[in-house]
Amino acid sequence: MTLTIFKWPVRVYYEDTDAGGVVYHSNYVTFMERARTEWLRQLGFEQDELRDKENVLFVVRSVNVKFNQPAKFNDLLDISVELKNKGKASLVLIQKIQRHGEDIVLCEGEVKIATISADAFRPVPTPTTILETLDI
Repeated sequence: MTLTIFKWPVRVYYEDTDAGGVVYHSNYVTFMERARTEWLRQLGFEQDELRDKENVLFVVRSVNVKFNQPAKFNDLLDISVELKNKGKASLVLIQKIQRHGEDIVLCEGEVKIATISADAFRPVPTPTTILETLDI
């Protein structure tokens, strides 16, 4: 298995847009969050199971987002997740939002994720099983 860029499709619904039919800026971050959850899921990790069995949560430490072009009502988007870097207790991911089948990047972000304990909300090492999966 080789880690590649993971893509998750998202349809833009009316509720995602402003009165002009353009995706509201905060919804791009929501789309990225959904794609990260699905990325973890396809790697074999469910976040509720990580909380219950490993006592860990992933939290966003920082997000740097660049808006290039608008997505609009009814667009089919591809939200990508690519691992840029991993630390002992953090992951840095590059995420891009594109219209399905197009090369133009509508929105892009660098997201730093921290691993914390579910009970104390303190940084803890990312579980070895996840780090080993990301090494493949």
